[in-house]
Amino acid sequence: MAHPVVVEQSRAIPVAVSDAFTKTLPMPLPTLFDRWYGPIPPIKAVHNQTGEWSAVGQTRDVALVGGGGMRETLTRVDAPHAFGYTLSDIRGAMSPLIDHVEGLWEFSPHGTGTKVTWQWTLHPKSALTAPVLPLFARIWRGYANQALGTLSDYLLD
Repeated sequence: MAHPVVVEQSRAIPVAVSDAFTKTLPMPLPTLFDRWYGPIPPIKAVHNQTGEWSAVGQTRDVALVGGGGMRETLTRVDAPHAFGYTLSDIRGAMSPLIDHVEGLWEFSPHGTGTKVTWQWTLHPKSALTAPVLPLFARIWRGYANQALGTLSDYLLD
């Protein structure tokens, strides 16, 4: 099997670590991912989520503009330091390239605020699609930077 590709983006936000974590984990995905970035569509809706997004093992279905989507499973909650998830059952434009994604959000003290780091570990669908993942990773960095800007505005509001 081809090796996964790890990509991450960070931003310093002038809020307390605990506030950043507490407000980011349950943030509505359509609020955070509300714009296109190149070929990556915004999130249209979240379905089949029970209660607030807060406990390991919870799942939800993420619908993208244009008909794609994925299943998200919360795999780690380490308040106020990190939370992780897996994206599986990927449908749409990413499905020929990516088998699944392991996502991680980390929150650490940085000056008078918090360094928020978002990381994706991209697992290729096959050895044939693996060479394309570094290109997708470059696009993802811009997407992540855009999302971190939206998150910063949300946390400072």
